[in-house]
Amino acid sequence: MIEALPTRPASAGMRVVDVLLVSFNSAHLIDDLRKTLEQAEREGFTMRVLAVDNASSDGSGDKLRSALRCEVFIQNTQNVGFGRANNQLLEHVRSDYVLLLNTDAFMSPGTIGKSLAYMDAHPRCGILGVRLTDADGSLQPSRRSFPTPLTTFLRRTGLQRVLPVRGARLDSEEDHAQEAECDWITGCYYLVRRAVLDEIGLFDPRFFLYCEEVDHCRRARDAGWSVAYLPSASVVHLGGESAKSVSALSRERQISAIQTESELLYTRKHFGLAGVWAHLALTLLGDTILALKDLLKGAAASAWQQFRCSRVTFQLARSTRLGSRPTR
Repeated sequence: MIEALPTRPASAGMRVVDVLLVSFNSAHLIDDLRKTLEQAEREGFTMRVLAVDNASSDGSGDKLRSALRCEVFIQNTQNVGFGRANNQLLEHVRSDYVLLLNTDAFMSPGTIGKSLAYMDAHPRCGILGVRLTDADGSLQPSRRSFPTPLTTFLRRTGLQRVLPVRGARLDSEEDHAQEAECDWITGCYYLVRRAVLDEIGLFDPRFFLYCEEVDHCRRARDAGWSVAYLPSASVVHLGGESAKSVSALSRERQISAIQTESELLYTRKHFGLAGVWAHLALTLLGDTILALKDLLKGAAASAWQQFRCSRVTFQLARSTRLGSRPTR
């Protein structure tokens, strides 16, 4: 169901930013989200809210539509995933800048103004991310390098310390105090220029969750746009709030499988069939190394879990036909 609500005219002199929101069982976050958007409007910006509810069971849709005065609201009858839900809003975008904002991401004062000022000063910057923190102020790494089968293997096993391959350094080790261009930024605060969307579109619908912003940043860079990180603007990102409505055990298994599938789809898309086979071989080798480490520590249960991860990976490789098609 698509509902177009009355448009709020922008006040004279106020810049308009289209804000794309996707909710899933996040009713408890809507009031705080409304406050962060109201703060941005007090700073001189019109935040034009376009929203999708992904078949929530906690009343998120009704609360989102009413509390945030959405100008476009789509109620899905099933959870179609993060990327596809954002894609549903693309045809309704009208502004020069589009902000994809998670319902559990809250902008600090001045964040949108600093972000737009950076974009204005750097006309080839197509996508911008900012400094992310937990609620207690601790850093969440948000400027990242594109993954490859080798760098993923080195990071998982800790071997990046002895094999300093480019791009294998942990994201937490990057300098988050300086402005910098980077490969990709996380999607909880994802400011993208309208011209980028006109040229390459938004997310690849094959990705249900995870890797959609990695792929999008890669396509933007291939098209000649830059991706940048701005530490002077910040967002508090709680993370994983929607998933708390699912039991802990099922959540852990489901999220792990979704992420593994997305990694296979991404690898096949950007590294081909040879890349998928390399990914599978390095996954098995990595899980074996980690299992041996656990056995040496006397943690047999943890060692067995490593091999269960390998089993899930190979099962998904089969069901996705070696990363050539999604299962969701």
